[in-house]
Amino acid sequence: MSMHVRQLTPAIGAVIEGIDLAQGVSADLAAALRQELLKHQVLFFEDQDLTPVQHRDFAARFGALHTHPLYPGVPDAPELFTLDNHAGNPTDNDAWHTDVTFIETPPMGSILHARLLPPNGGDTIWANMKAAYEALSPTLRGFLESLDAVHDFARGFPQRGIVANAAGADKHAKALAEHPPVLHPVVRTHPETGEDALFVNFGFTERIKGLRRKESDAILNMLFEHVTRPEFQVRWRWTPNALAFWDNRITQHYAVNDYLPNRRVMIRATILGERPYHRSRKPAAALAAAE
Repeated sequence: MSMHVRQLTPAIGAVIEGIDLAQGVSADLAAALRQELLKHQVLFFEDQDLTPVQHRDFAARFGALHTHPLYPGVPDAPELFTLDNHAGNPTDNDAWHTDVTFIETPPMGSILHARLLPPNGGDTIWANMKAAYEALSPTLRGFLESLDAVHDFARGFPQRGIVANAAGADKHAKALAEHPPVLHPVVRTHPETGEDALFVNFGFTERIKGLRRKESDAILNMLFEHVTRPEFQVRWRWTPNALAFWDNRITQHYAVNDYLPNRRVMIRATILGERPYHRSRKPAAALAAAE
């Protein structure tokens, strides 16, 4: 069995062919996939008939796994969680975001497996944050590199939101107490490639530290719009048992909410990463320690 890589766009995305992940992943294959991930930011695998345990074990080849504080876990592999959206449980993640940036060590990556798909719709779009950063003017890049931003669990999962309601008030309150706001650099240096990329996202970034609210809102809103340029993107049309593996340190993604009232069931593994930093500065501390 030989691996073949088919690039999808100049900016981001590649399909990995010739691999059956259910057969297990050797150290050499995991290393080769990691190199392709660094090159393409998001990898797609089709026709991968994985059990949740196999999915978990594949993800664990790349690092320790994060357990989400709100989403329901998978019985056979509680580190994974299920996104089951339909008319009775509509999605609320149809916004550009980078996963779990509300913790001090946001994920290195995420691996999403399609288990049940609507007859049409339900695509996911990813965007390359290195390309978005490099498309800004040098003057603006220099300014942004000096800034930290507040990432807040409560912004992404408000008390009256769909996910919070499904999880229950007690579980949400516990998660809120355990996840105070944190600081991350607005521009992040990738720990493996040394590339700089934007690291703010609509889902969790609340404000830029040290700026007045109107100043912060103006800059963040400009960046939130900027990252959605089609030149930075790849759009993936899911097929049954397809799997996507993305580098959470250098991408954002958007789940297209166009399939309701049909049902869409996905299972995700989330691989923990390291504290973000910019090459010119020390890592940002937790918000509580910084203010």
